[in-house]
Amino acid sequence: AAKQLALNRICNVHQRHSELLQGHDRSYIGWEPSLYTVKAILILDNDGDRLFAKYYDDTYPTVKEQKAFEKNIFSKTHRTDSEIALLEGLTVVYKSSIDLYFYVIGSSYENELMLMAVLNCLFDSLSQMLRKNVEKRGLLENMEGLFLAVDEIVDGGVILESDPQQVLHRVAVRGEDVPLTEQTVSQVLQSAKEQIKWSLLR
Repeated sequence: AAKQLALNRICNVHQRHSELLQGHDRSYIGWEPSLYTVKAILILDNDGDRLFAKYYDDTYPTVKEQKAFEKNIFSKTHRTDSEIALLEGLTVVYKSSIDLYFYVIGSSYENELMLMAVLNCLFDSLSQMLRKNVEKRGLLENMEGLFLAVDEIVDGGVILESDPQQVLHRVAVRGEDVPLTEQTVSQVLQSAKEQIKWSLLR
């Protein structure tokens, strides 16, 4: 039952995203859609140092290569107003908030709208968890909530969810199934539950 539910979630998300792809240029040779959309999710601080990184394939197999890529991506993006870049043969979508930089990376032929949907879902989920105070200190105090949210949005490079309200709901449910040994986890989950409650009352 759990496997079927996960498959249904994947199918629903990719059906929604397929609508975004209508009219997108696919004229290059050898393009084929893939469920494995996301290569990496990164969060860096305003010095370009890693706060969170999850790589879903072996494009950068070692920590040394990953850190070099992260430094490069930060140097090319942190002073620009753009939200999309092509770097080292990859499509990068990104946004900043105070002293944080969020990145979602896909292949060079990946549709940026799908990557942007992941980026926005992650950012909006964290924004609600952190009571719209998306900055380094708040994030470091609530890393458990970040890990749970990322796992609900992407699994193995496959997009599972792009609705932040659904992410918040699942984070709250998952939190009830494990012992909460740290106050920060409890705070994140309580905040998520409050956001769900208010969204239902609107």
